[in-house]
Amino acid sequence: MTPPPPPRLLVAAALGGALGAVARWALGETFPDTAGFPWTVFAINVAGSAALALLPALSPVRRSRELAVFLGPGVLGGFTTLSAASEQTRALLAAGDTLLAGSYLVGTLAACLVAVALVSHLATPAEQAEFEAEEGNE
Repeated sequence: MTPPPPPRLLVAAALGGALGAVARWALGETFPDTAGFPWTVFAINVAGSAALALLPALSPVRRSRELAVFLGPGVLGGFTTLSAASEQTRALLAAGDTLLAGSYLVGTLAACLVAVALVSHLATPAEQAEFEAEEGNE
Protein backbone atom coordinates (compact mmCIF):
# COMPACT_ATOMS: atom_id res chain seq x y z
CA MET A 1 0.00 0.00 0.00
CA THR A 2 1.34 3.42 -0.96
CA PRO A 3 1.61 5.99 1.82
CA PRO A 4 -0.60 9.06 1.48
CA PRO A 5 1.02 12.16 0.00
CA PRO A 6 2.45 14.67 2.45
CA PRO A 7 0.00 17.40 3.53
CA ARG A 8 2.05 20.10 1.76
CA LEU A 9 1.42 18.35 -1.58
CA LEU A 10 -2.30 18.03 -0.87
CA VAL A 11 -2.44 21.75 -0.11
CA ALA A 12 -0.45 22.57 -3.27
CA ALA A 13 -2.81 20.48 -5.43
CA ALA A 14 -5.93 21.90 -3.78
CA LEU A 15 -4.85 25.54 -4.08
CA GLY A 16 -3.69 25.05 -7.64
CA GLY A 17 -6.87 23.18 -8.57
CA ALA A 18 -9.02 25.99 -7.18
CA LEU A 19 -7.01 28.58 -9.12
CA GLY A 20 -7.22 26.57 -12.35
CA ALA A 21 -10.96 25.96 -11.99
CA VAL A 22 -11.61 29.65 -11.38
CA ALA A 23 -9.52 30.54 -14.45
CA ARG A 24 -11.52 28.06 -16.57
CA TRP A 25 -14.81 29.43 -15.23
CA ALA A 26 -13.71 33.04 -15.86
CA LEU A 27 -12.77 32.26 -19.47
CA GLY A 28 -16.11 30.52 -19.97
CA GLU A 29 -17.91 33.57 -18.62
CA THR A 30 -15.82 36.00 -20.65
CA PHE A 31 -16.04 34.00 -23.88
CA PRO A 32 -19.26 31.98 -23.66
CA ASP A 33 -19.80 29.31 -26.26
CA THR A 34 -22.76 29.98 -28.49
CA ALA A 35 -24.47 27.51 -30.77
CA GLY A 36 -22.06 25.42 -32.79
CA PHE A 37 -18.53 24.38 -32.02
CA PRO A 38 -17.58 24.90 -28.32
CA TRP A 39 -14.43 26.91 -28.99
CA THR A 40 -13.79 28.10 -25.43
CA VAL A 41 -13.60 24.64 -23.85
CA PHE A 42 -11.65 23.41 -26.88
CA ALA A 43 -9.08 26.24 -26.50
CA ILE A 44 -8.83 25.70 -22.74
CA ASN A 45 -8.10 22.00 -23.16
CA VAL A 46 -5.56 22.48 -25.95
CA ALA A 47 -3.75 25.30 -24.12
CA GLY A 48 -3.79 23.34 -20.88
CA SER A 49 -2.42 20.23 -22.58
CA ALA A 50 0.40 22.26 -24.11
CA ALA A 51 1.18 23.86 -20.74
CA LEU A 52 1.27 20.45 -19.03
CA ALA A 53 3.72 19.20 -21.65
CA LEU A 54 5.87 22.29 -21.08
CA LEU A 55 6.34 21.72 -17.33
CA PRO A 56 9.37 19.37 -17.64
CA ALA A 57 11.21 22.09 -19.60
CA LEU A 58 10.94 24.53 -16.68
CA SER A 59 13.87 24.22 -14.29
CA PRO A 60 12.03 25.60 -11.22
CA VAL A 61 9.28 23.03 -11.72
CA ARG A 62 11.79 20.18 -11.98
CA ARG A 63 13.50 21.30 -8.76
CA SER A 64 10.35 21.64 -6.64
CA ARG A 65 7.89 18.82 -6.17
CA GLU A 66 5.47 21.27 -4.54
CA LEU A 67 5.59 23.59 -7.56
CA ALA A 68 5.18 20.65 -9.95
CA VAL A 69 2.10 19.43 -8.04
CA PHE A 70 0.72 22.97 -7.73
CA LEU A 71 1.03 23.63 -11.48
CA GLY A 72 0.44 20.13 -12.92
CA PRO A 73 -2.42 18.31 -11.22
CA GLY A 74 -3.33 21.55 -9.41
CA VAL A 75 -3.64 24.58 -11.71
CA LEU A 76 -3.63 22.77 -15.04
CA GLY A 77 -5.67 19.84 -13.74
CA GLY A 78 -8.33 22.29 -12.58
CA PHE A 79 -8.05 24.35 -15.77
CA THR A 80 -8.41 21.55 -18.29
CA THR A 81 -11.40 19.31 -18.05
CA LEU A 82 -12.55 16.16 -19.71
CA SER A 83 -15.94 16.57 -18.07
CA ALA A 84 -16.58 19.90 -19.81
CA ALA A 85 -15.56 18.44 -23.17
CA SER A 86 -17.81 15.45 -22.52
CA GLU A 87 -20.72 17.72 -21.59
CA GLN A 88 -20.21 19.81 -24.73
CA THR A 89 -20.25 16.62 -26.80
CA ARG A 90 -23.41 15.41 -25.02
CA ALA A 91 -25.13 18.76 -25.64
CA LEU A 92 -24.26 18.65 -29.34
CA LEU A 93 -25.62 15.10 -29.58
CA ALA A 94 -28.79 16.12 -27.71
CA ALA A 95 -29.25 18.96 -30.21
CA GLY A 96 -29.09 16.40 -33.00
CA ASP A 97 -25.74 17.57 -34.35
CA THR A 98 -23.99 14.22 -34.52
CA LEU A 99 -21.38 15.28 -37.07
CA LEU A 100 -20.35 18.35 -35.09
CA ALA A 101 -20.29 16.32 -31.84
CA GLY A 102 -18.01 13.72 -33.41
CA SER A 103 -15.82 16.38 -34.96
CA TYR A 104 -15.52 18.17 -31.64
CA LEU A 105 -14.65 15.00 -29.74
CA VAL A 106 -12.05 13.78 -32.24
CA GLY A 107 -10.77 17.32 -32.90
CA THR A 108 -10.23 17.99 -29.20
CA LEU A 109 -8.28 14.79 -28.72
CA ALA A 110 -6.22 15.32 -31.88
CA ALA A 111 -5.43 18.96 -31.14
CA CYS A 112 -4.41 18.17 -27.55
CA LEU A 113 -2.14 15.34 -28.70
CA VAL A 114 -0.53 17.56 -31.36
CA ALA A 115 0.00 20.33 -28.79
CA VAL A 116 1.65 17.88 -26.38
CA ALA A 117 3.82 16.40 -29.14
CA LEU A 118 5.03 19.82 -30.27
CA VAL A 119 5.66 21.30 -26.84
CA SER A 120 7.23 18.19 -25.31
CA HIS A 121 10.23 18.67 -27.60
CA LEU A 122 11.14 21.77 -25.57
CA ALA A 123 12.32 19.54 -22.72
CA THR A 124 15.31 17.28 -23.19
CA PRO A 125 14.94 13.58 -22.40
CA ALA A 126 17.06 14.17 -19.28
CA GLU A 127 14.76 16.99 -18.13
CA GLN A 128 11.71 14.82 -18.74
CA ALA A 129 13.28 11.96 -16.76
CA GLU A 130 14.15 14.32 -13.90
CA PHE A 131 10.56 15.62 -13.87
CA GLU A 132 9.15 12.09 -13.79
CA ALA A 133 11.59 11.05 -11.05
CA GLU A 134 10.28 13.88 -8.86
CA GLU A 135 6.74 12.61 -9.61
CA GLY A 136 5.75 15.91 -11.21
CA ASN A 137 3.76 13.98 -13.77
CA GLU A 138 1.10 12.91 -11.23
